[in-house]
Amino acid sequence: MRKIVFELCAETIDACLAARDGGANRIELCSGLGEGGLTPSYAFIRAAIEQSGLPVHVLVRPRGAGFLYSSAEVAIMCDDITQIKSLGAAGVVLGMLRADNTVDVAGTRRLVEVAGNLKVTFHRAFDSTPSLPSALEDVIATGCERILTSGGKPNVVAGAESLGALFRQADGRIDIAVGGGLRLQNAASLSRLTGATHFHGSLRRRTPIRSDAADDPASKSTAYIVEATTVRAVIQRLQNA
Repeated sequence: MRKIVFELCAETIDACLAARDGGANRIELCSGLGEGGLTPSYAFIRAAIEQSGLPVHVLVRPRGAGFLYSSAEVAIMCDDITQIKSLGAAGVVLGMLRADNTVDVAGTRRLVEVAGNLKVTFHRAFDSTPSLPSALEDVIATGCERILTSGGKPNVVAGAESLGALFRQADGRIDIAVGGGLRLQNAASLSRLTGATHFHGSLRRRTPIRSDAADDPASKSTAYIVEATTVRAVIQRLQNA
């Protein structure tokens, strides 16, 4: 049985607690998953670290809409990393691209240097690059320790073959985390097809919510929840595949 490292992508404190209770190894903490993920508030980071008891890796992304950043935005990212470090996080998750969508090696290396002893993951900006094999070597050159990827495809199912190739190319030089569309239903097959040991998913389930004003159409809405039982079941399927 392979040792699986499962990371839950969490944007609520309840999701962080589900990660803890479900046996996740680590948390990627963010806000704004509808925008692909944004840097969460410092109060949320502190609460996640204190209440989950798990290693928390914080997304550093000041805005949505791409991964090409101005010098002013990079300065904000550096300050965010410094503050995240002071809160006791285990790592940061980040990524920078050039105008041609290749990895911004120099810019990313600067952020890695600011991170210091924090673990650094290069996020799914990687999937926007024109050549994944070249991007893999570039990310290794930045000093990042991990790449989160769906294999350059919209989801991990479509990218399974590419993920396997990346895992073989990496050859232990950097961890490849399979993420983007991981579900209970596909966990076992992805584990077998990719041969990966690091997996990432939000495992969110949409549920309807209703206020006391039941007759008001505006009171009807939906929310996303994460259940510890789902986290546990996914990990078991990944391990037993």
